[in-house]
Amino acid sequence: MTPVEETDSLSSLEERIHKAVQLLTQLRRERDAALEEAAEEREKVARLSDEVKSLQAERKQVRSRIEKLLGQIDQLGA
Repeated sequence: MTPVEETDSLSSLEERIHKAVQLLTQLRRERDAALEEAAEEREKVARLSDEVKSLQAERKQVRSRIEKLLGQIDQLGA
């Protein structure tokens, strides 16, 4: 192998390594962004789950009060 060919091979290797490092850096940034987004979505799901539980409890209370009122109305008619 001539010195020129060795230099070309080394340059090619350096370029490929540089591209690999850039790709790895980009992929790490994308991974970190995806992990952050996933954490935010988990928090959102937890908040919505709490809200649903709260609304279900409120609905149960409203239903109970309405049933109580209907019972009182039935007593008036008797």
